[in-house]
Amino acid sequence: MRIASMVGALLIGGLNAASSQVVISNNDEPSLYTYCQQFQTLYIQIREQTVTPDSARKQFSGIMHSLQKRFRSEESYPQDSLQRDSLQRTGLYFNFPIRGYTSSAIGGTHGEGYIGRGFDLFDYNVRGSHPAQDIFISDRNQDNIDDRNGQPVDILAMSSGLVLAIETAWKPGSEYRGGNWIWVYDPIMHGLFYYAHNSQVDVRPGQWVEAGQKLAEMGRTGFNAYKPRSPTHLHLMYLQIQPDGLPSPINPYSWLLTAKLSK
Repeated sequence: MRIASMVGALLIGGLNAASSQVVISNNDEPSLYTYCQQFQTLYIQIREQTVTPDSARKQFSGIMHSLQKRFRSEESYPQDSLQRDSLQRTGLYFNFPIRGYTSSAIGGTHGEGYIGRGFDLFDYNVRGSHPAQDIFISDRNQDNIDDRNGQPVDILAMSSGLVLAIETAWKPGSEYRGGNWIWVYDPIMHGLFYYAHNSQVDVRPGQWVEAGQKLAEMGRTGFNAYKPRSPTHLHLMYLQIQPDGLPSPINPYSWLLTAKLSK
């Protein structure tokens, strides 16, 4: 957590400029916001199938390598598998992503809703995988309001990081999966958190967020999540970036069990 705070402090000036969509750079190196724009554009192209999977992989890898290099240049610290394993084993690093709820809200008895096999981020036609945990709230009438207190439910950042991309324009009837989503890059773990089905999004690309900070409010957006048969939930996915710059899904279930809770 101390390292994450140091990185956030070092970058906050540039990120604030980026969050207001003003790109400021004193050299020829692209700004962090430029990488956010590149990621957002690429992800939309994948969804709309206007880029081939091979081209998408190449572009994605380039963006991830550039982000890793940029953050390492801001603060010198070891970033290897042993460090990540240490972080993942502690309950001090992660924040539970739904305010007022605990791990008992995770779908299934032991998080068995996670299906990582067959996942391909770059081919929108691939179906059958579910490399994520769904976390449900009490919302019997499906109005996006918590039945227990009559309030919207806050979606919180699991860890500190850079908001890479968001979607806010999902409409009922759209076949796009995920609805209104958020991608956050964690430079300490060198991985991506994906928060989907939100009713509203409260962050912007280029913004730095701290663990436990509000990102959005839970909703029912998305092709399947909008259907009455689907209980109101957060779709939470984590992708670990490999040495080649490509993503590999990791089940966040064990992290959720020990994550800090927010009232």
